[in-house]
Amino acid sequence: MVNKEILWFKEINKNMVPDVGGKGANLGEMENNAFPIPGGFVVTAYAYTKNAIDNRILSQLEDIERNIDVNNTAELNQKSQELKNIILKHSVAKDLAKQIEDAYSKLGKDVYVAVRSSATAEDLPDASFAGQQDTYLNIKGKTNVVEAIKKCWGSLFNARAIFYRRKQNFPIEKVKIAVVVQRMINSEKSGIMFTANPISSDRNQIVIEAGYGLGESIVSGSITPDTYIVDKSNFKILDKKLSTQSWAYVKSEQGNKKENIPKDKQSLQKIEDKYIIALAKIGASIESHYNKAQDTEWALENNKLFIVQARPITTLKDAQNNSETKTIEDKIEPILKGLGASNGFATGPVKIIFNMKELDKVKEGDILVTSMTTPDMVPAMRRAKAIVTDEGGITSHAAIVSRELGIPAVVGTNLATKTLKDNDTITVDAYKGKVYKGAIEHKESVKEKEPESVKGVEFLTATKVKVNVAMPEAAERAAATGADGIGLLRAEHMITSTGKHPAEYVRLGKLDELKDLVKEQLRMVVKNFKDKPVYYRTFDARTDEFRQLKGGDMEPVETNPMLGWHGIRRSLDVPELIKAEFRAIKELKEEGYNNIGVMIPFTQNVLEYKDAKKLALEAGLVPHKDCFFGVMIETPGAALTIEDYIKEGLDFVSFGTNDLTQLTLGLDRNNERIQKWFSEQHPAILKQISYVIDKCKRAHVRTSICGQAGSNPEMVRFLIASGIDSISANIDAVQQTKKVVYETERELILEEIKERKRLQMKF
Repeated sequence: MVNKEILWFKEINKNMVPDVGGKGANLGEMENNAFPIPGGFVVTAYAYTKNAIDNRILSQLEDIERNIDVNNTAELNQKSQELKNIILKHSVAKDLAKQIEDAYSKLGKDVYVAVRSSATAEDLPDASFAGQQDTYLNIKGKTNVVEAIKKCWGSLFNARAIFYRRKQNFPIEKVKIAVVVQRMINSEKSGIMFTANPISSDRNQIVIEAGYGLGESIVSGSITPDTYIVDKSNFKILDKKLSTQSWAYVKSEQGNKKENIPKDKQSLQKIEDKYIIALAKIGASIESHYNKAQDTEWALENNKLFIVQARPITTLKDAQNNSETKTIEDKIEPILKGLGASNGFATGPVKIIFNMKELDKVKEGDILVTSMTTPDMVPAMRRAKAIVTDEGGITSHAAIVSRELGIPAVVGTNLATKTLKDNDTITVDAYKGKVYKGAIEHKESVKEKEPESVKGVEFLTATKVKVNVAMPEAAERAAATGADGIGLLRAEHMITSTGKHPAEYVRLGKLDELKDLVKEQLRMVVKNFKDKPVYYRTFDARTDEFRQLKGGDMEPVETNPMLGWHGIRRSLDVPELIKAEFRAIKELKEEGYNNIGVMIPFTQNVLEYKDAKKLALEAGLVPHKDCFFGVMIETPGAALTIEDYIKEGLDFVSFGTNDLTQLTLGLDRNNERIQKWFSEQHPAILKQISYVIDKCKRAHVRTSICGQAGSNPEMVRFLIASGIDSISANIDAVQQTKKVVYETERELILEEIKERKRLQMKF
């Protein structure tokens, strides 16, 4: 380890993570290999340690952290603030402060700088400490720079960082912090560049996103940027998707501020082709240097490109082995371009849906075209041969439903509803996100193949990997994945498949018809999962979701439907609905289907669970005997009173992390402006999950997770280490999730072996 407080980027290389952290090491490596980065220096980990020793606080800091009960949120937050205050109230040593001030002056007179934490554990292969410490932008003046560095030191003790270190069994003595001080680029345009396609995992494509102003608007998800795809082999631009940007962040004395973009520039291509190609070449060089695909941030200032950050892409699957790449001749021009969200081809007549009253226009074999899909449209989507939308991304409703139904979808075309007309014949190439006029010949043999790393491999895991299903038509495909059961079978699309709102059956007294509908749809699913559990979640649709179905206009209008009359709270008010579901399950039990579990949604009090069980008995269904019986853990009320549910009798629980996060953090999960704060890995969420798993394990209650968080490798590691019994993935992610679970279990076993050997050597 170097014994210097200040190191300039030119003095640093990629092997100096213990001295300058992951960010510092990457910036030094790029500086020394002539990559265009803004100048700067690093206040080293040695400087942090020496300053703490000189102030006689290092041992105090480490002792306090060792004794924190990280599962006590109040204590964790209180001690975190105490640790940060200890650092902030002590001065930076005069000699070090002067070195920092002198180095800052060499960057220019009163320049704006970014002051970024750079933890020395950031790039360890078995832990992810990045993003847990703080960054301060637009810092100007010597005194402010020194103060920002102190704040970065203090952020080493952020509550999330402490929690994660403890869960990773990573001692505080091994984690130090360096601080990067780098000239701020006043970018006219900026963005992100992936040196491999993060959606398709195609390593021969470079994907560049670009927008006006500072990069914060793109990183935070506040705007939709342009997207350009470049062929890495010849640097030809393969595709452009231009967006409309009405505002941008710009630098000001008071920090970043919003500024409106003139209307004549809003829809223009954000950067010229020459910059797209130049960026791609820089990206390819960085990837070649590191021998690994990179996720970079870039900026354009005064016609000069800068790379302001680079880190490895950690989410790539192995490249798909598609022998055919040119599915439709390149000389044929598409009439629309978008994002291929569910692979496949389709040719058929267009049916444009401008409002829900037009859904009946869509017949079997039609291509549904609309601005964006909603849950109301699912009956029509079932009949469609393909979906094309103006808006949306790879996680939009259209994308998710189309992937489950196994039909092609191209989303985000911007102009589909304006360009196309009813009964136009079009060909949809959802592999490339293109739409062609007329019936175009294509090679049907091109199919999406499994990643080579998982194809033909059976990953044997202690943690079960199940599958999520929303529609019975998808059951056969779901079963073909080899999943260990269904972790979430949603009732909504099953019950609404006839185009009639479930409440309408109740109003008309047609409860037997509703029961038969549920039984028929549920039978289609369970017969494909013989001897494997199928967890059926009872009806849980918000009052704003199916208003256009027959009878939907009778739904109440709520100011906040997401927190309103849905889940078990509605079922208890309208018991005929849930009793019809229970009677359907009872009759399937009598037919010999013994693998069904009933999952009660959105409960926040054990009394709701008790009442649900009473209704089941009234319907002739005996909980725990005729079927498994459990609850979704979606509210803090359920998580923090799990003992009450266990006492009442519980076979299983399943975490719904989207709602649990929303309700715990007070963040609307559908509000794009605050998505940057929405994290299922917030300490408060992890604590609740850990608490519930621990209580359930002691009581022999099975635990599962069925939300998107289960696809995050970092979350998977936490869940497995916490002892979860199963993880449920979407149909197209089962095999990859099995691989992640397998590798995680293997890592944990190896770590346990190493720890035992270490203890044996110690004694």
